Amino acid sequence: MSATAPSESNRNFAHIFLFAATLFISASLMFVMQPMFGKILLPLLGGSPAVWNTCMVFYQSILFLGYLYAHIISTRLSSHRQLQTHIAVMLISLLALPLALPEGTSPPSDTDPTLWILWTLLLSIGLPFFVVSTTSPLLQKWFANTGHHTSHDPYYLYAASNAGSLLSLLSYPFFIEPLIGVSAQKSIWSGGYVFLCLAIIACGVVLWRTQRQAPSETETTPIVIESALSNRTKLHWLALSFVPSSLLLGLTNFISTDIASVPLLWIIPLTLYLLSFILVFSKWHASIHRWMLKLQPIVLLPFIAFSFINPAAIPYWLDLALHLLSFFLVVMVCHGELAKHRPSTHYLTTFYLIMSFAGMLGGMFNTFVAPFIFNAVYEYPIMIIAALLLRPGFPKNNQAFFKQATLPAVLLLLGAACFSIADALMPYLDSIGVVLILLVGLSYSFRRQAVSLALLTGMVIFFTLTLHQLLSNTLYQERSFFGVLAARESVIANEQDQPEKVHELFHGTTKHGAQRLADALQTTPLTYYSRPGPMGQLFTAYNEQNTHWVIGSVGLGAGALACYAKPSQQWTFYEIDPLVVKTASDPKYFTYLSRCAPTATMQVGDARLSLAKEADHKFDLLIMDAFSSDSVPTHLLTQEAIKLYFSKLNEHGLLAFHITNRHLALKNILSDHAQQLHLAALIQEFNPSTPMPLVVATDWVVLAKDANSLKPLQQSHLGNWQQLPLFFNLKPWTDDFTNIISIWK
Repeated sequence: MSATAPSESNRNFAHIFLFAATLFISASLMFVMQPMFGKILLPLLGGSPAVWNTCMVFYQSILFLGYLYAHIISTRLSSHRQLQTHIAVMLISLLALPLALPEGTSPPSDTDPTLWILWTLLLSIGLPFFVVSTTSPLLQKWFANTGHHTSHDPYYLYAASNAGSLLSLLSYPFFIEPLIGVSAQKSIWSGGYVFLCLAIIACGVVLWRTQRQAPSETETTPIVIESALSNRTKLHWLALSFVPSSLLLGLTNFISTDIASVPLLWIIPLTLYLLSFILVFSKWHASIHRWMLKLQPIVLLPFIAFSFINPAAIPYWLDLALHLLSFFLVVMVCHGELAKHRPSTHYLTTFYLIMSFAGMLGGMFNTFVAPFIFNAVYEYPIMIIAALLLRPGFPKNNQAFFKQATLPAVLLLLGAACFSIADALMPYLDSIGVVLILLVGLSYSFRRQAVSLALLTGMVIFFTLTLHQLLSNTLYQERSFFGVLAARESVIANEQDQPEKVHELFHGTTKHGAQRLADALQTTPLTYYSRPGPMGQLFTAYNEQNTHWVIGSVGLGAGALACYAKPSQQWTFYEIDPLVVKTASDPKYFTYLSRCAPTATMQVGDARLSLAKEADHKFDLLIMDAFSSDSVPTHLLTQEAIKLYFSKLNEHGLLAFHITNRHLALKNILSDHAQQLHLAALIQEFNPSTPMPLVVATDWVVLAKDANSLKPLQQSHLGNWQQLPLFFNLKPWTDDFTNIISIWK
């Protein structure tokens, strides 16, 4: 493809600054809006990582529509008409300010909330986000037509745009969220959006003036015929954009489900994703790309060997680092190939349009397709293999393709034959692991043959996942909007140090309950809810008073708490995930509910919304058990939430919080609420003095309006209950302000 030589007359640095600054502001607003509205929506849906992925699909879809709009008006309208049209669109979008959720909105409790999220986002931020999404391709196209001496290759402005995205993404959790409430954030964002609209108009005026001052194009510019884009080129761009987009969401889901559901962890993959665009569109892109191609197969060896074949051999933080490094190299190679094959400015908007369309398809695949065809996050390893196929070295004809695919195909058939007699192979698992690692090493010798490298890697991953599935003794596994839920059978040592089978419930890497299978032990609550622990102590201390208690429990797990129920009590469980209710209620996996509380009521949906509908002063005890995993629903921990709970409790009612958490010091928040709202509070950080099967360390806080209501617990001497200590210099958590960073352990 050829391009018109740029004019040498226009070297005005102010024009570069104006366009780059506008792109920077636009990208900054885009990536402040995304976490800001994620923060607003996440609490309504239990903090699931799938909420963030669904939001990403919305953002990618609107981004595609914005790029399509930019492509159409920049190729079909004159500069003057483009400016008029875009000003009209911006004026209409101002009607959506200030940003806010539609009044009375609430997610569905009995169906998948994906469509509700998309519709809510469309009504709330659709128009402003559409305008922001048009900025990058439209302004780059405008700059290409200004006659500036760098306008023949304006792609470096894309780096400025991604720099703004990256800065905003990192600023939000560490600076914006800790200092500014959501209401103020929305107001500031609205003001910044108005300023962006003025800056875009200024860029349009520059384009209009430079074209008016330039001599007639037909008199001064030779006619250059651009070669048409081939479908092969377009499909190549599509694949190079689709795979990283899908891989971004796949990795986010995978590390949240199978490694560690750490708060704010989703920021790291997105940061690396944006950083890749900055690097590949910089002036050093050629040398960087060469190094990425060399490093990718080298890092692939320890990545597959440890993160897939034997992840237990390394600490989780090192496993996480390997996944992130491998992801970064993959997107750097794919985006490096994109930058290497970028077209002239004649096809600039087409290039960005295909990129955005592929990004949208990647998000849709992960959000709408993968959860319905896979019962675990299998899209992630699939995209790793697809990324290796996109390396340079893909065969150009069928004969070369089959030549590269022969060895992996033979090994696949041999492996399938071996796994058909899986039971006979169990004594040789270590040897099988060694063979798989050797095959990973063999794949390095095929680093210049994309098909051989990808298929060998895919074969190793396939057999590794199959092996892990056999070893995990998974009885049942299903995937819902809220993640991957699995019921597994494992073996523990009982009181006589004899092996005993138990059933365990896992949500990702977090255990949500366990049950012993011996008939006499099936009604014994275990793990965080054991009789020697704080919950057992509470029910024992109030044994004389609780005969007719009305009890509500937020969070069901395997249903162990139900075994504290008395026939004359009324129990209601509030659970956001219907799959948890289905699994806990199935006697094939757990019998707590069927044996201990068969008449208990199940309320599916967000607990705070469900509790708001209950009668005031209804409950004697509310148990908040929604915080043991690390995707914490912060809206259940605000001052407004605490006031709601106490409005549903009677005068002497108790509010018990399960605050066991690997990463967050939730007691700090509850201490501040107790001080601000003048509540009595006791805490016990329980650690069993002698080892007991499935009795684990756990932390609980109990709150009451009156200290006298807690006296039976203190006077029982059943555990080490203490006054909840005060924590100062903590800004109170409200519906308008929460700050995860402030309570990081």
